[in-house]
Amino acid sequence: MKFNKETYLEWYRSMLLIRRFEEKSAQLYGQQKIKGFCHLYIGQEALVAGMMSAITKEDKVITAYRDHGHALAMGVSANEVMAELYGKATGCSGGKGGSMHMFSKVHNFFGGHGIVGAQIPMGAGLALAEQYQGTKNISLTFFGDGAVRQGALHETFNMAMLWKLPAIFICENNEYAMGTSVARTTNMLEIYKIGLAYDMPSFQVDGMKCETVHEAIAEAADRARRGDGPTFLEIKTYRYRGHSMSDPATYRTKEELADYKEKDPLETTKATILKKKYATEAELDAMEEELIKLVQESVEFAESSPYPDASKLFTEVYVENDYPFIMD
Repeated sequence: MKFNKETYLEWYRSMLLIRRFEEKSAQLYGQQKIKGFCHLYIGQEALVAGMMSAITKEDKVITAYRDHGHALAMGVSANEVMAELYGKATGCSGGKGGSMHMFSKVHNFFGGHGIVGAQIPMGAGLALAEQYQGTKNISLTFFGDGAVRQGALHETFNMAMLWKLPAIFICENNEYAMGTSVARTTNMLEIYKIGLAYDMPSFQVDGMKCETVHEAIAEAADRARRGDGPTFLEIKTYRYRGHSMSDPATYRTKEELADYKEKDPLETTKATILKKKYATEAELDAMEEELIKLVQESVEFAESSPYPDASKLFTEVYVENDYPFIMD
């Protein structure tokens, strides 16, 4: 598949925004302005950039707690994401979710979930809702290589295939579940093969390239919209930082990290843009300066925003039950 100038520039802009945002988040965390858990998306940006060019704005996305990149890629403003990291009322989850629980109904982004693997059956539920309502929309459910070990995945895969749900299940295989390598948790290193046990179309994808991510997700989306059911994609990627801000990542060799940095999706995409003359070095530098300014403005927005009022403690947590057939 050939991609045009606009697609490459949008991929690069999206990834660059996420990278600079995450770098600033790490700096702010070190200054103790952002507290609690914080999991950065540095290195994995091609997954969400390639996803966005392959789906529609009506499709639903749900993921785990490494969610800043997904939120930004889907159009949640840097202001809202940064304010949420600060725990401010202007955050996309009202300051109640923090780093791990980004959410935006307006952008069809359904989290941000802290319980490992919990979002997998939820993603199937989103797909079931679309199927029930007769839309052509699909759901995309992201999870890590560690979440693959959860029993909920197998129950979900079985049901999704039985009901031919319009879903794409995506394992972001960054090689490590916290500090444990995939090789220490399974004798089957090719995770995508799990889906084959359910006769689910399952594929392994290079996640360091927007092109391969787009192609795989676009094909899976077409399958789902036709009514042919779900797809499981194991997208191989890599995080350049530790599992969270408290993880020094000493379990990895310098050689391994250096090898993956040669495949940095930002650098390879930039090289393609320059080679095809879609933009000049100066134009890309100007884009970067613009995004750095945008990120800095998001910090100023977050710092000047108020904290949630105590009266809001129990709002937006539960939905009031007004169904007559449900007994108290």
